[in-house]
Amino acid sequence: MTIFSYHLAQVSFFSSLRILLFPPKAKYIKGLIHADTMHAMVLGSPVFSPARFLIRRVVVFAQWENETALEHYLATHSIGKKLAKGWHTRLQFVRQWGTLSNYQIPAEGVSLAEEEEAVVAVTLARMRYFQIPRFIRWGRPTEQLVRDHPAPTLALASFKFPTTISTFSIWPSLKSMTDMVQGHSQVAQPQRHREAMQERNRKDFHVEFSTLRFKPLAEYGTWQGKTHYIPQPNHPL
Repeated sequence: MTIFSYHLAQVSFFSSLRILLFPPKAKYIKGLIHADTMHAMVLGSPVFSPARFLIRRVVVFAQWENETALEHYLATHSIGKKLAKGWHTRLQFVRQWGTLSNYQIPAEGVSLAEEEEAVVAVTLARMRYFQIPRFIRWGRPTEQLVRDHPAPTLALASFKFPTTISTFSIWPSLKSMTDMVQGHSQVAQPQRHREAMQERNRKDFHVEFSTLRFKPLAEYGTWQGKTHYIPQPNHPL
């Protein structure tokens, strides 16, 4: 069964450059369908700030033929071993909006078994060059909304120069996430995400854009000294 994985790892500057120049590729790694390798950003940070480009924090979003292929990669590949020292979650596909090339998105996804079951959201976009300033104008308020929202247990953005940008967030329930998307959250300026999506529909920022929803299967390792980012049903955080 195909699975997805999302990895966070703090590496040296030179390892980061190596991963940037020689990212995981399906033609060289058995069982890998596709991967995007990026560097982390702090959601909502100023455009020209160190927090916007955290070069040593590596992000990998990948699809695998099965868990065996992922485990073999983490145990035997030089980059995989570095990722194994960080944190990652294994994900089962639930639903997609938009289109995304190179990945093999299933025609149907699994259902979330419980109303209060955790859900992971990943967005991945390939930007139009001349739409980047406009995207930043509308995107940063949305990033700030997610960053400051009380529900997500982990939320961050990532990029790959020059035009790939992505977000990742873990929510304790589907309702908490959809309330944010629809502007129903009990926070300041709750409509920011909805307004940005309306602006995107008016004139698209992207060559391609996809929002993916996943069921987290498990998590491994630590990130920034913490673990257990994925909430368990009926258990307080």
